[in-house]
Amino acid sequence: MTPPLAGIVLAGGAARRLAGVDKPMLEVGGMPLLLRAVAALHAADDVVVVGPRREGVPGVRWTREDPPGSGPVAALAAGLDLVTADVVAVLAADLSAVTSRTIGRLRSALGDADGAVLVDDEGRRQWLLGVWRTGALRSVLPADPAGASLRRTLGGLSIVDVPALPGEAADVDTPEDLPGG
Repeated sequence: MTPPLAGIVLAGGAARRLAGVDKPMLEVGGMPLLLRAVAALHAADDVVVVGPRREGVPGVRWTREDPPGSGPVAALAAGLDLVTADVVAVLAADLSAVTSRTIGRLRSALGDADGAVLVDDEGRRQWLLGVWRTGALRSVLPADPAGASLRRTLGGLSIVDVPALPGEAADVDTPEDLPGG
């Protein structure tokens, strides 16, 4: 039997390279990036969004990292505080091509490992596009997660690398990263 799945979407970054625009609410193909991430988690029993509350995002619980803006490890810790499922998908809110099939592939690849992460076409692990054992994530969180490196925090866990399909690992950091940008 497949264990229940929770989802955490990290949606609190400052978007400095996008002149402070609310990046998770940028539209790609007529849908805000944040809604794309939430839609990709439709198999999850519970979805937590870490970041400022936004209108028009139904069916999620909201929380913030402490202090706000203190980085992805602090955001992950805040999200994990609300998760009860044994397995959790962790996504950035700026993924322009993530789908439920992506989450399904990662979940299937998890096996006995601590996590399964998407690997882009250049061989880089996409730390904010993975499915993890909740207990493993909690076990490596630093006492003070503010400003901690996600790669250093999670890198010692047993991880299955899942090759991304073309474009699947795309995120939006600059205007040029927007499809058609």
